[in-house]
Amino acid sequence: MGQVADAAGGRPASARRVLRPTWRPTLRQIRLASGLVLFAYVLSHLLCHALGNVSLGALQAGLAVKVALWRNPPALFLLYGALLAHLALGLRALYERRLFRLRPGETAQLILGLAVPLLLLNHVVGTRIAWSAEGLERDYPQVLWAFWVASPGGSGVSLTLGLLAAWLHGCLGLHFWLRLKPAYPRFSPWLLAGAVLVPVLALLGAVQGGRAVALAAADPAWRERVFDARHIGDAAQAERLSAIRRFVFGAYAGALVLVLLARGLRTLMEARGGLVRVTYPDGRMVRVPRGASVLEASRRGRIPHASICGGRGRCSTCRIRVVDGERGRFLPPPERTERAVLDRIGASPGIRLACQLRPDRDLTVVPLFTPQSQGAQAGAPERAGAGEERFVVVLFADLRGSTRLAEERLAYDTVFVINRFLGAVGHAVRAQGGSVNRHLGDGLMALFGLDGDPRRAARAALDAVDAVAAELEGLNRTLAADLGERLRYGIGLHAGTAIVGELGDEADARFTALGDTINVAARLEALTKPMGQVAIVSEAVYRAAGIEPGDLTEVTLTGRAQPLRARLVGAGETVAV
Repeated sequence: MGQVADAAGGRPASARRVLRPTWRPTLRQIRLASGLVLFAYVLSHLLCHALGNVSLGALQAGLAVKVALWRNPPALFLLYGALLAHLALGLRALYERRLFRLRPGETAQLILGLAVPLLLLNHVVGTRIAWSAEGLERDYPQVLWAFWVASPGGSGVSLTLGLLAAWLHGCLGLHFWLRLKPAYPRFSPWLLAGAVLVPVLALLGAVQGGRAVALAAADPAWRERVFDARHIGDAAQAERLSAIRRFVFGAYAGALVLVLLARGLRTLMEARGGLVRVTYPDGRMVRVPRGASVLEASRRGRIPHASICGGRGRCSTCRIRVVDGERGRFLPPPERTERAVLDRIGASPGIRLACQLRPDRDLTVVPLFTPQSQGAQAGAPERAGAGEERFVVVLFADLRGSTRLAEERLAYDTVFVINRFLGAVGHAVRAQGGSVNRHLGDGLMALFGLDGDPRRAARAALDAVDAVAAELEGLNRTLAADLGERLRYGIGLHAGTAIVGELGDEADARFTALGDTINVAARLEALTKPMGQVAIVSEAVYRAAGIEPGDLTEVTLTGRAQPLRARLVGAGETVAV
């Protein structure tokens, strides 16, 4: 059973244990963390704008709270560091990206992110830099007057577009990050409502605040108090701020130009260095420049290729098997991001992530989980075809001694006994609300939790283990006279997230599940025989069910560096304590 579970790239039983390196943040993690900091700042900014729907005084009160949150030294260090890191990584993403046509959402996110600094430059220099460089206190009255009264068609439009671009960029980034989380489908409607309401309320608040400032400006005493030198500054300060604005604009525009020139130079060098041929099982061949990933080759050739995370090296659904044994030995070794994913899934040699592998010579690959390309609606996202990540409880059950059974009896009798065994286990699983997902020779894999909450799924799976014992006890009584011995079996039970959905090629796509949770359940079942147990249930199942597991034992699984805590269940015992 363990070998069956690893057919999509699992590590063989003889593989060595993997020593996990010391954790260091990857560039993707840095980009995500810096983006979350900037998104929090933009969110607080827009929420403050929304207070303009109440009054100008409410705007000022909200600004005071925002200043207290973001103008202290630790927050400023965090904010400026996140801004520089995110900008630098955005330019790096622009340089590395080779295709823009097949991923409109990600392309829009990248373009919006690069446009934000240009659109918000005037606002940032006129407020934040004016405060830090010149000590000018420009609050909402001065800003609203400048952008909504003095120059609504110029600076006002630029500020509006900049805020919307920053908000959309952040929302798209959150979507691409959260769409792999099991709870995201439940909360996505509420998140979408917030993504629409926040900028709408912010813009309405800014308009209402602008109107309030225009009315208040009719009072000469108010104008004299609000537009004094402490808030507006003098001509020399205005000139220095203009110089800063020109310098920042030139530096950023220059960085963009340098990145575009570097892309052009890379394209020229790649053309001179030749192309790499990536060949697929159906005979199709795609030529890509050296340095392009296999996933980019699939997209360029419009070859269906699963990639739930969008090529970020997070989900492993784009994994491939490199067919050329000789050439595969000379491929670039996995970098840290790819290595971590391969170790997590227990990948055997020859298995690589298509989004991370950038071959420097011709090779032939087999995508292991190609999404269904026919029969699906045009334009449907790959996630719908390739699956999605959900919490599941996985049960593996296997009949012991089936090989000896086949040697001693006619084939028909062997098939009859195995079918009775599978029928008994399947009946017990379905009676508890589970779903028999795959029959694997003399065993099966069942899933719990596809349509329910984790607690109920875990409890149902535990009940199913006891129900299987009851079903097989009755089956043993029925077959006792014919077999002359009892049917023995083993069960492995584990809980966690797995990728579920229609997986396979266009000719044979089936609903199934894959991932580390599946492999662990299969390996727990494989341990029942050498450990002399009927079932081995991981601690994760009890934790999800909210049940005290009792005595736990640390078991070592092939391909995992750390032992797993589980409860050993012998004959006649129940899984619930």
